[in-house]
Amino acid sequence: MKLMKTEEAVGQILCHDITQIIKGVTKDAVFRKGHIIREEDIPVLLSVGKDHIYIWENNENMLHENDAAQILYDICKNENIHPSEVKEGKIEVIADCDGLLKIDREILQGVNALGEMMVASRHGDFPVRKGDKIAGTRIIPLVIEKEKMEKAKQIADGKPIFEIKPFLKKKVGIVATGNEVFYGRIEDTFTPVIEEKLSEYGTEVIGRKLSNDDPERIEACIQELLEQGADMIICTGGMSVDPDDRTPAAIRRVAKEVVTYGAPVLPGAMFLLAYGKEDIPIMGLPGCVMYARRTIFDLVLPRVLAGEKLQAEDFHVLGEGGLCLSCPVCTFPNCGFGK
Repeated sequence: MKLMKTEEAVGQILCHDITQIIKGVTKDAVFRKGHIIREEDIPVLLSVGKDHIYIWENNENMLHENDAAQILYDICKNENIHPSEVKEGKIEVIADCDGLLKIDREILQGVNALGEMMVASRHGDFPVRKGDKIAGTRIIPLVIEKEKMEKAKQIADGKPIFEIKPFLKKKVGIVATGNEVFYGRIEDTFTPVIEEKLSEYGTEVIGRKLSNDDPERIEACIQELLEQGADMIICTGGMSVDPDDRTPAAIRRVAKEVVTYGAPVLPGAMFLLAYGKEDIPIMGLPGCVMYARRTIFDLVLPRVLAGEKLQAEDFHVLGEGGLCLSCPVCTFPNCGFGK
């Protein structure tokens, strides 16, 4: 590109968008890339602070910001996402469906490490909704070397940075445990909380069971729900180390694999995740899930409903960011919890 005095640029081709900012009124381009400057455009350009202006000069070794931004988007794109219109070298990445956002962090960091380009995103492993902006891409200068964009493509090696995994419509069975509930001493206020959280993801609760603290009875309740077709089991209560809390023992009887009993998350340290036959997830929820607004359950549930089979390592990394601050006004997931 070539720098010229604005008053001398009539007839020249703009090589980038010219933005006008009027506080509280507008922030948008008054002229777009490719616009041929006319005499009557000069006062407008001067009014937005453009005493000098860049005009386009073709160079086969360079790419314009908009063309380079398209390459960045191509590195990001995948099923279930679409781009915004390219504007001032920027393209936003928009979700086409509800689902779990997954990020190839190695590619993301590798591209951003090249310099003169950037991809900024939401945190991965959290739910997004259709229409949500999940990332923004931008080329920093007005033009960039083709060679540099080729390096970005090589880092990606044909693999997309982002993926949205749609939520599965799982059939859920709930087992509420505890002598106090089973014998009618208190009302079961735990199950309604779980059902409300599940409703955010369109799941179907196909059965609800009450059990005392007998591990054999809890096991029988789980087995009955599995026979009814449940492909996810949630057990509430009885997860602490008290002598009457027997839910973990019952889950171990049914499970093929126990991934974790305990997590570095507060609230939710006594959480249990196991898998039964055909990798059916079985969760044991501590009492905090009943009364705390956000807990370990909110971090794990969307991943399980997206079909992920979690490993112990997925829980180890939750320590940093695993402390919920119980803010007076909860803004989750727009906070540091779980990140």
